[in-house]
Amino acid sequence: MNSARGVLSGVILAAALAGCVTVGDPKHLKPVPPKLVASMQVKGMTVSDPILIRVFKKEAELEVWKRDATGQYALLKIYPVCRWSGQLGPKMQEGDRQTPEGFYTVRAGQMNPNSAYYLSFDLGFPNELDRALGRTGSALMIHGACSSSGCFAMTDDGAAELFALAREAIKGGQEAFQVQSFPFRMTPENLAEHRASPHIAFWRNLKEGSDHFEATRRPPTVASCGKRYVFNARPNDPGGRFGAGAACPAFTVEAGAAMMVAAKQARDEARIREIVASGRAAVSYTYADGSMHPSFQELLRRSGPARLQALTSGRVEVSRPETALAEPKVTPAGPAPAWASGTTRNDGT
Repeated sequence: MNSARGVLSGVILAAALAGCVTVGDPKHLKPVPPKLVASMQVKGMTVSDPILIRVFKKEAELEVWKRDATGQYALLKIYPVCRWSGQLGPKMQEGDRQTPEGFYTVRAGQMNPNSAYYLSFDLGFPNELDRALGRTGSALMIHGACSSSGCFAMTDDGAAELFALAREAIKGGQEAFQVQSFPFRMTPENLAEHRASPHIAFWRNLKEGSDHFEATRRPPTVASCGKRYVFNARPNDPGGRFGAGAACPAFTVEAGAAMMVAAKQARDEARIREIVASGRAAVSYTYADGSMHPSFQELLRRSGPARLQALTSGRVEVSRPETALAEPKVTPAGPAPAWASGTTRNDGT
């Protein structure tokens, strides 16, 4: 995203947060649905509490976590991803159709209420580590329209909810929210199954960050050095600095996090060894261009591309509660929302 567009999106979003855009019912100003607000209240959250997003390619699921009254983060909702492109593995270069994997930060200026794909926010790829590893690309988004070329595409309804949740968290004082993007859920079973991948070392590094979050239920502080991520760490020397392309300085991991993460990792490593010793074969790789959530695959199988195309106008809602997948729910198409004035931008490369 170039600087002019970033400034434009930031100005438009700032106006939206201040309530200055009042033409009709712009899609970027849709409120958080009452049902979701009620779910927050049950879990001790408010609409203005900070959020965190985790995305899993293989499972095609996106999780929204929100800080609750205890100061920790709890799972609010799981959204099915309508489409992601590329294969399991990080994005390497512009035009490879890969969706990124890693830890990203989204600020107000990265949110685009005038996206060509309904609504979107830029993940911030490439981050410092991506650049140190020579990875290239731009305008990698989470957006609506169920169409992907390097992005995570949701239904329009899903994109509207995500935009509203992010908007309210930023309006409530969260300067930026973290997006954690993984090839799959970082379970011992998945790590053992994919142990033959050329990306396994990178994925194990991603698992460290996942373990920090799952053990502490707080977004880890993320830095990089030695061309890898480090989490909840600080240099031992007060003048020490982390640099993605530089050797790691001597550092210390936050004591409480280190103990909980070490315990989790020991359990997981024991389980991985057990799976490998059982003789379970590692997965062999064939090319596949992305995927979608099973609920959408079933909808496509039963009803064909025309029915799936209705997703781009938000007429089909698929939600996944925490306990089980819900069946696709078809709702009547309502009047088209008024569009805010501004420039429309293509997303995703």
